[in-house]
Amino acid sequence: MLENMNEKCAVVGIFGHEEASKLAYFSLHSLQHRGQEAAGISASDGKKLRTIKDRGLVTQVFDQNKLSTLSGRSAVGHTRYSTAGDDSILDAQPVFARYDLGEMAIVHNGNLTNAKEVRDALIKKGAIFQTFMDTENLIHLIAKSEKEKLLDRIIDAVQRIEGAFSLVFLSRTKMFAMRDRFGFRPLSLGRLQNGGYVVASETCAFDLIGAEFIRDVEPGELLVFEEEKAPQSIKIYEPQPKRCIFEYVYFARPDSNIFGQSVYETRKNMGAELARSKPVEADMVIPVPDGGVPAAIGYAQESGIPYEMGIMRNHYVGRTFIEPTQEMRDLKVKMKLSPMVDIIKGKRLIVVDDSIVRGTTSRRIVRMLKEAGAAEVHMRISSPPTTDPCFYGVDTPNKEKLIAANMSVDEICEYIEADSLAYLSEEALLRSVNAVDESYCTACFTGKYIV
Repeated sequence: MLENMNEKCAVVGIFGHEEASKLAYFSLHSLQHRGQEAAGISASDGKKLRTIKDRGLVTQVFDQNKLSTLSGRSAVGHTRYSTAGDDSILDAQPVFARYDLGEMAIVHNGNLTNAKEVRDALIKKGAIFQTFMDTENLIHLIAKSEKEKLLDRIIDAVQRIEGAFSLVFLSRTKMFAMRDRFGFRPLSLGRLQNGGYVVASETCAFDLIGAEFIRDVEPGELLVFEEEKAPQSIKIYEPQPKRCIFEYVYFARPDSNIFGQSVYETRKNMGAELARSKPVEADMVIPVPDGGVPAAIGYAQESGIPYEMGIMRNHYVGRTFIEPTQEMRDLKVKMKLSPMVDIIKGKRLIVVDDSIVRGTTSRRIVRMLKEAGAAEVHMRISSPPTTDPCFYGVDTPNKEKLIAANMSVDEICEYIEADSLAYLSEEALLRSVNAVDESYCTACFTGKYIV
């Protein structure tokens, strides 16, 4: 379970549909798991861009009346979890601006590693920033570019930034979508039933709106959308794929297909690899819901040990403003997760989870299961130890707060009070995702940073 580890956001773009903003809304609803802090949509009717954004979930930010004001055949949308900037409404996306060529809105998934350098240079040249987001750098780079056409300005701007970015730009008449040369964050292209197009962080957004998946936007590729034309593909960079492997471990929804593979099947593969490499005698396999479910199924199928839902999750527990004492933190875990006492009492349990970050939640889960009568609790983690922070769009704690960076596996096992603890190896994880080359970023496990 990822304690204080979150994906930055989701992006979506709709082009060539009379109800573009509504399709963007439903797409964002499917992508809500990637960010719950704020949501926003910008739409164009060919003459003017209109933007609505606010803090909260997609269903809290938008209603029928608000969506009716976002008229037009193109729209971009965003759900946010802050990794750069703060949590004010100014730092919600889309980022909108008026400049010499007209109006523009931008949505961004990822982190720019040279954001401070670019920002400082722009400020020295007189730029005035309204937010702390690295995304706002792009608005200024485009506005200050000496190129005559917007396409050339976008190319000019993205060639001056580094790091992780899946971007969607919306002008009054065109839409542009791009991934960085490494393809850290996912971005897929789909076709709408009326012939229009959609781009989104995950393909689960396509399913809800009835769109047909075409392909992934390639690393280093820029797509240009214009009315009555097929998307134009421009290769800005030679691709150097280093896709975020944690998308498979945790972030993506199980029913999505990212980087060319099923997330659900990949997570089952991780569980099967874990069963082969880290077996233990037990009576049943149970997942930590929801993240551990597919891997637990894979572990059970490979090991032949029965699978049970030994822990139930309450999906209606939101943030609490109760004083965060140790007692209250323990109570909040119990509010979210409840043991099935009649199933687990007296049993030796294999508990499968996707990761351990700080270790505090894992310890509370082990204690909860033992208090409910479990005879033994063996933790199995379907990823390697998380030893290093991410700088490419994932909100990870500092290294000193990552338990695996400061303790051995045996020490972590003792800390979380489990009877045994084992992680999936990096080699087994790469086998699980059918990696045939060094096409994935594993910096969070290895400390080997790409940028």
